[in-house]
Amino acid sequence: MIKTFRTAFLLKNTYRVNTILYAIKQIPLLNRLLPQAIYRVYGLKIFANILAVLWELVSIFLGKALYFATLICGVGVLYETVPADEVFAHILLFLSVIGSFMNTAMFNPTRDKYYALILMRMDAREYVLTDYGYAMLKVVVGFFPLSALFGLGCGAPFWFCLLIPFAVVGLKLTAAACSLLDYKRTGNVRNENRLGKATWLVVGLLLAAAYGLPAVGITLPLLAVAVIFAAAILTGAVSIGLIWRFPDYGLMYRQLLSQMMHQLDQVNRHVRESSYKSISADTTIVSRRKGFEFLNELFIKRHRSILWKPAVRITYICLFLVLGVLLAFFLRPELKSVVNRVLMTFLPYFVFIMYMINRGTGFTRALFINCDHSLLTYSFYKRPEMVLKLFAIRLREIIKINLLPALTLGAGLAVLLYASGGTDNYWNYVILVVSVASMSVFFSVHYLTIYYLLQPYTVSTEVKSGTYQLVLSATYLVCFFLMELRMPIFVFGILCILFCVLYCIVACLLIYRFAPKTFRLRR
Repeated sequence: MIKTFRTAFLLKNTYRVNTILYAIKQIPLLNRLLPQAIYRVYGLKIFANILAVLWELVSIFLGKALYFATLICGVGVLYETVPADEVFAHILLFLSVIGSFMNTAMFNPTRDKYYALILMRMDAREYVLTDYGYAMLKVVVGFFPLSALFGLGCGAPFWFCLLIPFAVVGLKLTAAACSLLDYKRTGNVRNENRLGKATWLVVGLLLAAAYGLPAVGITLPLLAVAVIFAAAILTGAVSIGLIWRFPDYGLMYRQLLSQMMHQLDQVNRHVRESSYKSISADTTIVSRRKGFEFLNELFIKRHRSILWKPAVRITYICLFLVLGVLLAFFLRPELKSVVNRVLMTFLPYFVFIMYMINRGTGFTRALFINCDHSLLTYSFYKRPEMVLKLFAIRLREIIKINLLPALTLGAGLAVLLYASGGTDNYWNYVILVVSVASMSVFFSVHYLTIYYLLQPYTVSTEVKSGTYQLVLSATYLVCFFLMELRMPIFVFGILCILFCVLYCIVACLLIYRFAPKTFRLRR
């Protein structure tokens, strides 16, 4: 089994290294400097191997640290009426149960498993047991210091923190054993990426129990959670024997991995078909404009269902939430001081909210599939002046779409600030509205800019740009960490507005300089 584990680890590492090298090759400023046979360059392979190993080490702790910092302790601070240690244990228990069948490691079909078991025909039992054992070892190693750090910080006793890593693994082992027994009984293999409606219903109920019960002052006692964790460790120990003796890993994984390949084909086909179906077939849609303005107006009108309708829906949701808070002020006036304090310092939090409701990625995907996919075959379409002109037209449209919910939210926040007690600096009301709008403008510019500079789609509408994915991930992380920033409305709002203006200027310069070379079809 040691030889199998070594081969499997090297295979996974090779896949990661090649992915890193491919992503490096796609960076616009480096693709001309690097040789075509980049996979043969020994120094770059060493560099990519170092990055792959570092990522393996970071992945053991980073995700779990974010898990504790946000989903457990970050949310836990909102429940002031119940003890912090009980909230910590209560939320951790329900989230661990959810993770036991939604993040199994065994029933997650991945490409490296496909390469190992289908293409290389490795021994299925040895591969699965070593791969799954390594995954469980990473869970224990990652949870051990972090559960102690965050658990002790919430007031949980040290002995309880020691239970957590083994209890989490015990729950996962128990869930995996139950899934193997179900496969043995029915012949249907679980796929954690394709959960049924009943499973999602259970997840919803568990999330409601995790976060809803503490909101009304109800939590499981820490001792009760400890007893459940101890029981999970025992059932997990018993499950090891069943997992070890299971004889049909080869047959089960052939079924699971064939589902994965079929699912990937279905996803790509579904994206194309849904994008085509989103085009209005109304023959009365016309335009009196000329040139690119004609093209853009027809595009916007025919894609109203995926561009304007979601924006209008989000606008109604924002309006409903604002009215709901105003009603809460009327029913419980003591909430005014809390909301006022939050609004005065929590403006950075709304960067993440604007990131979530922005329609940038949907807009650019529709642009490629239903417009640029064909027009990029014409040389006039890639001339610098044409690229910048169409970029400006499209930017105007996506800004209009995203500004509708942004202005509604910004105005709603200003109304809530006034209704909750107001502020001495009346500029805060103006800054609040304009800064939220500037966040919306920034994301509109940002997504369209990286679409033009990195153009991630192939002719078959698959995303094949590692740099594009990296930029999207970096955008998410920056917005995520901004939620932890506390800054007065006036200061953060002015910074947002200035940054947005500067970013728009730089984006236009980059588009004019590089887009004629980067805005092309990928083969």
